[in-house]
Amino acid sequence: MLWRELLRLTQQDRRLSALRSRVQAARARADMSEATEDRRARTRHLIELGGLVQKAGLVDLARDDRATLLGAFLELADRFREDRTTGEEVAVWRRRGLRTFDEEA
Repeated sequence: MLWRELLRLTQQDRRLSALRSRVQAARARADMSEATEDRRARTRHLIELGGLVQKAGLVDLARDDRATLLGAFLELADRFREDRTTGEEVAVWRRRGLRTFDEEA
């Protein structure tokens, strides 16, 4: 009799532990605090930027060499910073990007 009661309590404890874990996971998913929302928005933004790198074909062209990609990005950033890009050049890049987005839509 005592053995059956111990077995029943053990099973009940396992069920409660599983339920507790599910509740905690649901809370974590539903956590909409400002910091969580900011983190999720930043993560989404970074993923979208990575998608642009892929969409431009840079991953394949650089043979997935992250150092090469970073060097190219740093060069482009220097050009912007040092004002070595003309307004017309940036406008051409923008039009080309918008055209690519439109073609994929």
